[in-house]
Amino acid sequence: MDLHREMSADIEAERKHALDLLGPSAASVRAAVAELLEHRTFAYPHSVLPLIVHAVETGAPGPAVPLAVVHELWWTSACFLDDLADGQAVLAAGGLRESEALLATVIGGIPLPLLVVQSPRIPGEAHGPLSAEIVRCWIGATEGQLRDLRADVDTATREAVVTAYLGKSGAPYSMVTAMAARLAGLGDERVELWREFGNVFGVLWQLFNDQQDILTGRNEDLANGTVTYLLACAVESAGREAAGHVLELHAAARRSPDAAAALTDLLLAPDALRRYEEGITVFRDRAHGLLHELGGDAGYSALLHDLVDRASPMLLRAPEPVSGAVPTQL
Repeated sequence: MDLHREMSADIEAERKHALDLLGPSAASVRAAVAELLEHRTFAYPHSVLPLIVHAVETGAPGPAVPLAVVHELWWTSACFLDDLADGQAVLAAGGLRESEALLATVIGGIPLPLLVVQSPRIPGEAHGPLSAEIVRCWIGATEGQLRDLRADVDTATREAVVTAYLGKSGAPYSMVTAMAARLAGLGDERVELWREFGNVFGVLWQLFNDQQDILTGRNEDLANGTVTYLLACAVESAGREAAGHVLELHAAARRSPDAAAALTDLLLAPDALRRYEEGITVFRDRAHGLLHELGGDAGYSALLHDLVDRASPMLLRAPEPVSGAVPTQL
């Protein structure tokens, strides 16, 4: 948060410069993308992640400011497309009509980030590699999202869910960490370590978001029929005989409040939460291990260690049992 406040003016100036790259003949496009950006705000300033990675390697966050804008553009586009898939696009588009917002999303998510990394503000030798990272990210993230949308609940395992998470959340974070490493002039081996860190952090952040979805009462995952890591934990905890009941509740929860409430009780069962916390611990330890291996500027590295810890709390708790209540059997 402190770094974001410190760099916010630079990021804002870079955002305006990025919009100017659309050119004078694209005034409507510029206005639409600007409105989409204005109406998609983020609770957590993860756009500074590439700045921190670059500073770990060089001591200077400033040269990576264009990558912070790429991060904002990508997530603004991805979130709108996710809302569109969930039938919420009109709510997410501000004053734009859905068709206008969709057009702005296409431009803001793909051509504009490419223009940013190919601008004179980026060294010429980095244009090709950074452009390739954007393309790679969109392919990986789309694969993850399609896996998510087509998830077969009958084979809901933690391994399958993590594979989807590595695409839809790992890909964009690994994009900006790898881009920052390439911009810092690092070799392939070290770039791949930063890419792996981005992947692991992306999974951690998705696990954090899954918890927030329940704690805030949004319950969008239940309404959308999403196969989450927590659902996989509940299925595995239930055992072979009772797993079918969990999956039946999952299918019914999209239209039945009673089924959603019953499924939530199973998701918050102690054994399911224990498995969930074990998963968080594995990814948190891996993230810290990668940062220790990477080393670099101690001050900025400490920021990343802190970010990992803040992204990986175990927030969910099993409900307190009602005094005198008889445990329910599946």
